[in-house]
Amino acid sequence: MLRKIYDISPPITEDYAVFPGDTKFKLTELMSFEAGNHLDLCTMTTTTHLGAHTDAPRHYSPTGGGMGDITLSNYIGECQVIEVQTKKGERIRPSDFQVEINTPRVLFRTNSVTNHNIWEPEFCALSVELIEMLATKNVILVGIDTPSVDLSKAKDLIAHQAISKAKMSILEGIDLSKISDGKYELIALPLNLTKADASPVRAILREL
Repeated sequence: MLRKIYDISPPITEDYAVFPGDTKFKLTELMSFEAGNHLDLCTMTTTTHLGAHTDAPRHYSPTGGGMGDITLSNYIGECQVIEVQTKKGERIRPSDFQVEINTPRVLFRTNSVTNHNIWEPEFCALSVELIEMLATKNVILVGIDTPSVDLSKAKDLIAHQAISKAKMSILEGIDLSKISDGKYELIALPLNLTKADASPVRAILREL
């Protein structure tokens, strides 16, 4: 019996909002049937932090490895989705939810990004206190429905650094707007962009 699949990857178009100053997604048609060619062929330019994506350690650590050095198993397996009531522009703390953490992957639904085609800087992020708590629960991946685990104007990237210390994987930019709290199977494999600082993923949840 097939298990229901929930796509938690936001649709990518040339209107998709990225961090100010980053490279927006652009698809360029090189060949097309309409132009009399024998096939359609496109090329694209984009930030590696596009839509649903994961960060490699080199993104936030000068000694960190690239996407080719990550552990793929962190991106597949049981997870739980937890909605929080954190105010926009603030960091999620353990006191913002009452759910017991009992899976190795946790995805937080903040509802602080409402339109993926408009840059909304006042999104929620993760606190160091929360990451340290997740580490005590043996969490290996933490995800959030915002562009970053840190606040939009953060330069010290304290959440990224805490995640690095805890040896967790990161999943950012997912769309949990239609997902109920509960347990699922997560599949969110990145591309093998060996030395890249990040990679888009096609993130899905499956019913257990």
